[in-house]
Amino acid sequence: MILVTGASGLLGSHLVHELIKQDNKVRAIYRHDIPADMPAGIEWVKADILDIPSLEDAMKDIVQVYHCAAMVSFTANKKELLHQTNVEGTANVVNACINNNIQKLLFVSSVAALGRIREHEKINEKMNWTEESSNSEYGKSKYLAEKEIWRATGEGLNAVVINPVIILGAGDWGKGSSEIFKSAHDEFPWYTEGVSGFVDVKDVVRAMTLLMNGSAQNERFIISAENLSYKEVFTEIANNFGKKPPHRKVTALLAAIVWRLEALKAMFNGKDPMLTKETAKTAQAKVYFENKKFLSYAPNFEYTPLKDAIKRICGELKLKHHL
Repeated sequence: MILVTGASGLLGSHLVHELIKQDNKVRAIYRHDIPADMPAGIEWVKADILDIPSLEDAMKDIVQVYHCAAMVSFTANKKELLHQTNVEGTANVVNACINNNIQKLLFVSSVAALGRIREHEKINEKMNWTEESSNSEYGKSKYLAEKEIWRATGEGLNAVVINPVIILGAGDWGKGSSEIFKSAHDEFPWYTEGVSGFVDVKDVVRAMTLLMNGSAQNERFIISAENLSYKEVFTEIANNFGKKPPHRKVTALLAAIVWRLEALKAMFNGKDPMLTKETAKTAQAKVYFENKKFLSYAPNFEYTPLKDAIKRICGELKLKHHL
């Protein structure tokens, strides 16, 4: 029996689909309501990674655990909840794994835990978050969550960590990385010259199952297909939707003005700002990621070309939203 946390998210939902497809017995945690459009055969358990008794119950008779649950936020007022979910929640998961003699844990971290603001060197698995190399509390929370994993491996837990870049997939396009597709569909006119790594959600799932069932243990792997500019990605998506691609450049000065205006607006309407100081800096940064370590571990693994991935995802979203 395999346990999946965060099964309702973009990555977790694609993971459980694949696990069921491979005839695995899957138990998935939900907090409020069982998500729609999920495959039959999943054993759903109401639990919360911040509720230790419910988490311990969910671990019974489990052999492998995929810990995908996390909070992603770049707004200052979510700092406490961010650390509580990502750090304390992960500590609870690893402790429950130890208590229940779980054979192996796969933790979904992020390249943010490696320190993304490094414009003069490629980012690899040997790097760690520092105050100088990171601009987000989210990155810090994932770095501290990883420390809980490494602490648990010292206590005998067999674990492997993945650090995915920006994951592209047909999820809820009202939040997370899937918002990229809605923005492009709505002909968002602005672009930056920032660069980041991108990867197909299906490739991340393949990498996860390969690492879980392979010999890798107590180490981390960057999962990244290609380094591209945000403009290239937005343009490719817009073209697949038959929409006008972005054509107005966002300068560093303009971004600085906008995030300050958004912060001011958020003080009055109580909503999360569209742009924050952290996201503005990230969007301008040119960051390149190495993927050599994972490809050396899995030499037969081939990433899906992002042009092909974007074409498929846009097709899935057209069907989903009747576009």
